[in-house]
Amino acid sequence: MTDSQAVRPPVTKAVVPAAGLGTRFLPATKATPKEMLPIVDKPAIQYVVEEAVAAGLHDVLMITGRSKRSIEDHFDRAYELEEALRAKNDTQRLNSVRESSELAQIHYVRQGEPRGLGHAVLCAAAHAGDEAFAVLLGDDIIAGREALLKRMIEVHQTHGGSVIALMEVEPEQVSLYGCAAIEATGEDDVVVITDLVEKPPADQAPSRWAIIGRYICDPMVFDVLRDTPPGRGGEIQLTDALRELAKRKPEDGGPVHGVLFRGHRYDTGNKVDYLRTVVEFACARPDLAAELLPWLREFVAKQRS
Repeated sequence: MTDSQAVRPPVTKAVVPAAGLGTRFLPATKATPKEMLPIVDKPAIQYVVEEAVAAGLHDVLMITGRSKRSIEDHFDRAYELEEALRAKNDTQRLNSVRESSELAQIHYVRQGEPRGLGHAVLCAAAHAGDEAFAVLLGDDIIAGREALLKRMIEVHQTHGGSVIALMEVEPEQVSLYGCAAIEATGEDDVVVITDLVEKPPADQAPSRWAIIGRYICDPMVFDVLRDTPPGRGGEIQLTDALRELAKRKPEDGGPVHGVLFRGHRYDTGNKVDYLRTVVEFACARPDLAAELLPWLREFVAKQRS
């Protein structure tokens, strides 16, 4: 049986690292987790969990830290609030409140100290065990009409190993991302990863294809992460572990493939892009657009004048 014909267990688990300090959004994130900042009226992290569920991943592990308790509260039942809304016969808001608690089976583990994304993923070792699993970063929201994660799972089922999402960025942006050296395959949107570099200078980047926050990881990544020394920024980098797996044979946890994503990604990790995301999501809402868009056009016209 060839590798492409191998029958692999389905990917059923998602890991969502949410232990970062959110320093770029201080002072708002002093007491409120960055992941709980709203995109209109829903916290960013809920969009990420909804994406996992839409791809068939109903078992979600959140990697949290201190001062992240409100994330757990959000995905838990709020009986007093539900009773108050029920008493008012406010069915619409009642359903919206209950929705988050019914999305998935959500578990939590704490990352004792912020030692990098690789260390955060390593905190999921006991939960994931010897199964391949997805990693979804909360800073990246993929448009609901896109099926990126589902496609990545398909690629894993075909090729095994790990799969990362890649998006082409402008040369001046490559230093903000991990970038990949790639080789084409017989599929237009699938490549083989031959090397990975974390946040390289533009003139040293192997390509303009940057890693965005979606991964399917072979469980061998845990063994590699345990032996991965701190890299850029003094942190344990998931990119470094995947670079090692890219060199390996299937029986040792390799290879690593990339899915070339050409759809719409929202980056909520910095203030300007976060504000753009809020505006776009609001303008796409029928209950808000009729009032918001005329005001927005008027506001832009005033700014131009």
